[in-house]
Amino acid sequence: MKGNELRQAYLQFFENKGHLKLDSFSLIPDNDPSLLLIGAGMAPLKPFFTGKLVPPRTRITTSQKCMRTGDLENVGRTARHHTFFEMLGNFSFGDYFKKEAIHWAWEFLTEVIKLDKSKLYVTVYPDDEEAYNTWLNDCGVPADHISRLEDNFWEIGEGPCGPDSEIFFDLGPERGCGCDDCAPGCDCDRYLEIWNLVFTQFNKTATGEYEPLAKKNIDTGAGLERLASVLQNCESNFETDLIFPIIEATAKKAGVTYHTDANTDVSLKVIADHARAVTALISDGVLPSNEGRGYVLRRILRRAVRHGRLLGIEGPFLTPLVDVVVDILGPGIQSIAEKQDFVKRVVANEEERFNQTLAQGLDLLSSLIDSLVDEKATVLPGTEVFKLYDTYGFPWELTEEIASERGLAIDHEGFDAAMQEQRTRAREARASEDAKVATPDITYLANETLTEDESATESEVLMIGKGSDRIETAADGDEVTIIVRSTPFHAEGGGQLGDTGFITGPMGKMEIHNTKRLPEGTVYHIGTVVEGSLNQGNKVQVNVDVARRNSMARNHTATHLLHAALKTVLGAHVNQAGSLVTPGYLRFDFTHFSPVTQEELNQIEYLVNEEILKATDVAIAEMSMDEAKEKGAMALFGDKYGDVVRVVEVPGFSVELCGGSHVGNTAFIGTFRLISEAGIGSGVRRIEAITGAAAVEAARHDRETISEMAATLKTKPNQVQERLHQVLEEAKSVERELADIRKDLAATGVADVVSAKVMVNDVPTVLAMVKASDMDNLRDYADKGIEQLGSGVVLLASVNEDKINFVCKVSKDVVKRGAHAGNIVKAAAQAAGGNGGGRPDMAQAGGKDPEKLNDALRAAGEALKAMLG
Repeated sequence: MKGNELRQAYLQFFENKGHLKLDSFSLIPDNDPSLLLIGAGMAPLKPFFTGKLVPPRTRITTSQKCMRTGDLENVGRTARHHTFFEMLGNFSFGDYFKKEAIHWAWEFLTEVIKLDKSKLYVTVYPDDEEAYNTWLNDCGVPADHISRLEDNFWEIGEGPCGPDSEIFFDLGPERGCGCDDCAPGCDCDRYLEIWNLVFTQFNKTATGEYEPLAKKNIDTGAGLERLASVLQNCESNFETDLIFPIIEATAKKAGVTYHTDANTDVSLKVIADHARAVTALISDGVLPSNEGRGYVLRRILRRAVRHGRLLGIEGPFLTPLVDVVVDILGPGIQSIAEKQDFVKRVVANEEERFNQTLAQGLDLLSSLIDSLVDEKATVLPGTEVFKLYDTYGFPWELTEEIASERGLAIDHEGFDAAMQEQRTRAREARASEDAKVATPDITYLANETLTEDESATESEVLMIGKGSDRIETAADGDEVTIIVRSTPFHAEGGGQLGDTGFITGPMGKMEIHNTKRLPEGTVYHIGTVVEGSLNQGNKVQVNVDVARRNSMARNHTATHLLHAALKTVLGAHVNQAGSLVTPGYLRFDFTHFSPVTQEELNQIEYLVNEEILKATDVAIAEMSMDEAKEKGAMALFGDKYGDVVRVVEVPGFSVELCGGSHVGNTAFIGTFRLISEAGIGSGVRRIEAITGAAAVEAARHDRETISEMAATLKTKPNQVQERLHQVLEEAKSVERELADIRKDLAATGVADVVSAKVMVNDVPTVLAMVKASDMDNLRDYADKGIEQLGSGVVLLASVNEDKINFVCKVSKDVVKRGAHAGNIVKAAAQAAGGNGGGRPDMAQAGGKDPEKLNDALRAAGEALKAMLG
């Protein structure tokens, strides 16, 4: 059975058992700052397990994309470690429990995919008699195939927890450790865990008590790649049809053969795994950057490139592998298939950037090794190895290989310590984020009818939350969340900030700072009680800051017009990669792989304003996703949509799915003005713009600025540009004259310096201090000095702002005798607390301690003497 067939068989099996099949959630967690990326099948469903949100159905099944990078170094070195993988899962929220979960797992494994029953083993928690008896009596698993293990209990601190039961497949004694007591749970590879059933039946309290849950849950997980490896009789997950075609394509590119060399195999596996991860991350909207998810993506992609280098591949090679990944995963994961071209462009751009970075790293490593060899060192410090690894993407293996060629070992302990320090910082950062998560329990509102109505002015308080607790009363000064029966407030989303305003009750008033939406759709308001108190059940007045909302509506509709104009001017490849809609301005990030020219920006701005001047009514309607696609509606990258979507259309120009606030007619935008355009990452550009009153104010400010400039330049406002060019040309002319004067002065002043030359091993040498205004001036002195000297060495120094600048020039005939300007100037700079270097014939450097100027000149002379022998 192929991997895609296995995924489909699993989902269809549980659909037939009454489960709602959901598409894989994005790898980007929704409204959960405790997670950087989704790392488990149940992670997107956490609010349903904790009981804080009502699930769309009490039975759900998914094949969830997952990403784990905690043990990145093991990828490719073991049979099962991956960064990206899929977790098959069936979940029950207060519906069925142990018996059904066990029966269905056994039925799927033995009757649907027909695994050999004699090779299946299970483990249970020692006290879980119900699970043990179900396996033994109902499923007929022999007693000697059932183990009781203390580890079979799932908990993560306080909260829902319970025993679990794992299913193992016996891969045969040839894969084992050879011990007589080898059994499931052994560290060897013989018994492969293929399924885990978690029976969430307790709530662990702060005091350590295990209280029975009123509604028990089921959380199961089966690794798609692991199951495929068993069905396809593969030695590891990497040989399955879900991964092996990528290995084959890479091996062909590198001109190597799989299974002939252990190190080669590791690199092939790393590249195959990372190609899948990179494709999945980018298709879900993650883009390369130096922080957060973008850093994870960049690190994985660069690690793949490094292993390509280890295989001998020169230049870009990852982009064609994206096609292979899409061929494999696209049939089962729609988002990957839809974003194929975009993923390839991001990968190509990032790989090219990294190849340049890699070259810089090689130069840095070479310079570092040169210094250590000069110092007679034998070990490359671990901190430097880690810097190369972390900043330039060098694996320590590559650093070790290059260092060993020059007779240096690397400090493994220092490297490991630096790596551990980074991991500790990362854990602390995640723990800090964990503390911010606080979602009130709203399951008691399941039967309430909550509405969103822009015209609502009165409502009722249904819930007040403080942190993760529900409270009855919020007093003056309390920062709380609040849910009302009918709200006119727009929730944050689609890049638009949430509405602000006031909620006023009979005894108090609350200022709303932001409005957000829970994953299942409930709108909640965040704010501070500024007068008196509010109680649950209060009848309240709800007042949105309408002026602020109208400003955001102008900017939001303008964002849609901008998106359409970008596609028209730059091409259909342009897609939204992030946005922000505020009352003061709009920001739009989009995919494009070169700077936008001024001419293109002018066209974009013109198209948007042209649509504004047409005074077109904006049409907003709710419809099915299929109907929206028929209309050509654009879905914003990374946003999530239900079966019924809201479509915002500017007829004949723009159609997008959007839940934000918009103007009723494009004329209400007033005017649109671009204020900046820049690159913000690999293949991503950012435009900022203003509308309405902000655009009018900007125009007024520009007019006043031009008037002031005209007055300063003594001309008319409409002649400022012409006059400014004239002034700049005059300034350039004066600058050229000054430069000529400086050179003449240098020629005059350097004669005295050259006359004070000394002989170093019969080479005329000038080692002197001069007064120079800057480094350019100092170079002029050195040029004139070597010109007057004819043959020899000139090292000049000047002191500026408590620093020393050095310039060294060496004539070609003296270079042939072994003199090296870069090393001469380096010796001088180091003697004065600095560093530097350069070419054999010309170099410059800087020193930090002017008091050591004489020491620096003396060190330069000694260095030259050593070179000349």
